[in-house]
Amino acid sequence: QVLSDVFNAPVFTIDTANSACLGSAYRAIHGLVAERNVSLADVVKLAPEPRLAVTPTPGAEELYRPLLKRYAELEQKVIYNPASSC
Repeated sequence: QVLSDVFNAPVFTIDTANSACLGSAYRAIHGLVAERNVSLADVVKLAPEPRLAVTPTPGAEELYRPLLKRYAELEQKVIYNPASSC
């Protein structure tokens, strides 16, 4: 629910263990067949069907929007000037 609220987006899941590894595997396959103009969408057509897990809580966007902006500012500060203190 937190991810959905912070990013103001629905969260989908699939019924498989290690879904992050599965995503990496699909990307690797895509890399292998990219020279044949195969799209990532074509590669993942056989992936398990995603299921809607949660949707954003109404009003959460107003809470998280300024926090996300501040996070992005701090991230840029660290990336472009890592010696500076945050």
